[in-house]
Amino acid sequence: MNFNIIAVGRMKSGPLKTIWDEYQKRLKWKVTIKEVVEKNNFDKNEMRKREATLLRANISQGFPLIAMDQRGKNFTSENLSNCIDDFRTNGYNQLNFLIGGSDGLDETILQSCQLCISMGLMTWPHMLVRIMLIEQIYRSQCILNNHPYHK
Repeated sequence: MNFNIIAVGRMKSGPLKTIWDEYQKRLKWKVTIKEVVEKNNFDKNEMRKREATLLRANISQGFPLIAMDQRGKNFTSENLSNCIDDFRTNGYNQLNFLIGGSDGLDETILQSCQLCISMGLMTWPHMLVRIMLIEQIYRSQCILNNHPYHK
């Protein structure tokens, strides 16, 4: 299974990058990240629209789109692993995950997604959402392979 994470902003070296790299090493599945940056400052609505354009330009066409957004559904780790398995069973070998910037994702991009997942009702830094997502992808791999990581 392949995962294409398209995210607003650039992850710099430091603790989050170290954690990201650790999960990358553990995964048998391929996870790539494409980072997009809007260099100009605009009001929130215009910024979300411009970021949506950048995100769309990096989507692997023909594969499901999954938004990470606080307006999405709350999933358990088992729900996510079942969802990944369902996509795999239906012939998809790749999934696109979208992570917006600090102002979230534009409504138009949310409407084009097959699924919208929330990491809970709290607000999380968008860089931390990447770490939480790759950990959950790793956890899903472990669940589907009956590995003891998920107890």
